[in-house]
Amino acid sequence: MIITIVGGGSTFTPGIVKSIALRQKDLGVNEIRLFDNDGVRQEKVAVVVDWLLKDMDSPIKLTVTTDKETAYTDAKFIFSQMRVGKYEMREQDEKIPLRHGLVGQETCGTGGLAYGLRTIFPMMQVIDDVEKYAAKDHWILNYSNPAAVVSEACRVLRPDARIINICDMPIAILEMVGQCVDAPYLEMDVDYFGLNHFGWFTRIEYEGRDIIKEIREYTKETGIMLPKKHIEAIARNMESENRHANQSWIKVWTNEARIMELLPDYLPNTYLTYYLMAKESVEGSDVNFTRANEVMNTREKTLFEGIDRYVETGEISSDAFYAGAHGNFIADLAVALMSDTKTKFIIIEENNGNIPNLQDDAMVELPAWISKDGPEIIGRGPIDTFYKGMIEQQLASEKLAVQAAIEGSYTKMLQAFSMNKTVPSLEVAKLILDEMIIANKGYWPVLK
Repeated sequence: MIITIVGGGSTFTPGIVKSIALRQKDLGVNEIRLFDNDGVRQEKVAVVVDWLLKDMDSPIKLTVTTDKETAYTDAKFIFSQMRVGKYEMREQDEKIPLRHGLVGQETCGTGGLAYGLRTIFPMMQVIDDVEKYAAKDHWILNYSNPAAVVSEACRVLRPDARIINICDMPIAILEMVGQCVDAPYLEMDVDYFGLNHFGWFTRIEYEGRDIIKEIREYTKETGIMLPKKHIEAIARNMESENRHANQSWIKVWTNEARIMELLPDYLPNTYLTYYLMAKESVEGSDVNFTRANEVMNTREKTLFEGIDRYVETGEISSDAFYAGAHGNFIADLAVALMSDTKTKFIIIEENNGNIPNLQDDAMVELPAWISKDGPEIIGRGPIDTFYKGMIEQQLASEKLAVQAAIEGSYTKMLQAFSMNKTVPSLEVAKLILDEMIIANKGYWPVLK
């Protein structure tokens, strides 16, 4: 059984491979293939992956390729984690809006829409190539961001694709919540609704405990939704071991606590802070040093310095790469599909009445039972006016962006920007769009 990782040169690849290797018997996997169009970068990451598999005494064969036929032939699972334009373009996604006083974030606001336009057609190419070469019963498990825009494009352009679009942020939030209130996140039972990076937990329970109530009390005490060990590390100016507790995330988790105080019904996805507290998010940002720079100076730097040290000395440490919920989530989803466990996961799927007062063609993020036949979405009742209104505005923005890409329409992309809650005016939307077109030359379709 073969698993192909698209975007094999990602810093997340070693962690994903570790998660696969730990589940080797459950998955029955005997080969992992890394596939990337940047062969030089991928070869470096493959050094760590090769070391990791040998260190774990894993029987899994490793193949590293830039050839799509080699990558996909007979593959059962394709884990997609593309970053089109790499961190150089992420910088532009973040810094161009910030220069105009708007939220600069890689998956939210105008930056997220810009990233979406770069990713839509490369993702369609992946689907087409996989259909041509992979096993007939393959599954594409897609992490490629921005997942909301990518999943909408898949719905429109490749409706029959065997793809499940996913995001690890809900599970990462649960992991953080669990550390705050001393509850194992993998054993929590949850209800959730929304769009990707735009949703709310309505229920989190563990052994009869109301975890949302507990975390609300916790954040009243601390003023931030981080576990105390991370708060103490930050107070000592030390890096936390959790990537979601690094410097750029501190404001996010503080805003998260404030939103829960002002809107106490549900626990919001952290990315909602960019929409509900856009002004505060911008005030906490530095246009000259954004999250892209932080990642390049930490996770990227640590991994590639670790690789160079290993090549020179033969010594390496697992500290050189990130492993955690990100890799575990996608590997556990593959296990559920393979072993027919009917386990609950939060995934992105077409609504089709599962939220009855939301349009059927919305790509919503909801819990689902996963079995060998794929996802069975768990429906819920109607949502209240506030949440429905927010979702419909965001959904319109994302749908317009996909239409703009398909039609090559400048007007529809301008509408997508101006519809977005992070954008205050049509004139600002136009200024940012015109800069984005120049920055994304060669990545975006031509807009007329």
